[in-house]
Amino acid sequence: MNTHRITESAESRPARLAVGVVGAGRVGPALAAALRLAGHRPVAVSGVSEASRRRAEALLPGVPLVEPAEVLARADLVLLTVPDDVLPGLVAGLAETGAVRPGQLLVHTSGRYGTAVLNPALRAGALPLALHPAMTFTGTAVDVQRLAGCSFGVTAPEELRLAAEALVVEMGGEPEWIAEEARPLYHAALAIGSNHLVTLVAQARELLSAAGVANPGRMLGPLLGASLDNALRSGDQALTGPVARGDAGTVAAHVAELRKAAPQAVNSYLAMARATADRALANGMLKAEQAEALLGVLADGGNV
Repeated sequence: MNTHRITESAESRPARLAVGVVGAGRVGPALAAALRLAGHRPVAVSGVSEASRRRAEALLPGVPLVEPAEVLARADLVLLTVPDDVLPGLVAGLAETGAVRPGQLLVHTSGRYGTAVLNPALRAGALPLALHPAMTFTGTAVDVQRLAGCSFGVTAPEELRLAAEALVVEMGGEPEWIAEEARPLYHAALAIGSNHLVTLVAQARELLSAAGVANPGRMLGPLLGASLDNALRSGDQALTGPVARGDAGTVAAHVAELRKAAPQAVNSYLAMARATADRALANGMLKAEQAEALLGVLADGGNV
């Protein structure tokens, strides 16, 4: 890598950038809208589906919808906001067709990848950045507001680190440096914390509805809010409930009822109960004599 050329190009770049978006999913238009608020100029966006086109028009009014190659032709800073599995092929294709310009900032927002996925564009002279917002997106204007204080997983060559962090700050975020080799683990952690949480909450809502609760969301809101706050503050010390207490009979009763009323939830209940028991046992909250009966129930699939 010609670090002198890259550093010189980045430093000589105008403070306000022409911004393009390739992939008008939920993320790209929101980030471009945030950059617009910071004074940058969204100039082009590409999108395939009708939903993505409507999203782009709503969040980036007046910005023309064009083909990906044309986005790169118009922009100094290009946001590649496509699904993880699409990203390598997209980068390779853009580089092979000569769409990438020397000195062009090429930013992807994938949590899985660092900057190595951008190597084909790097060889064409692009400046590679990986900026992943650790947030779920709705595809609406509320996302721009939620970027305030949002952490971004940042990976970039050392000579572009300040530029990467500056862009994150301009979008209202907080940069968090992630090493290239740590990106898959980083992304797995976020998937566990966010994606799996949605599944668990949705299951809890369904079960409460089945139990006759008229407004499951209202019931869960304060409980889950307190649990999340406690977990972020105290980690495993926030564990409560029958598993952490070693109440094997209660756990067995839970599983028996789930087998009758919601068999689709049994496997996830058992998996999370085992994981909870392991953590409670490891940190001393669950005593060995209490754990024996509990783990026996869980090993037997909840049968007594």
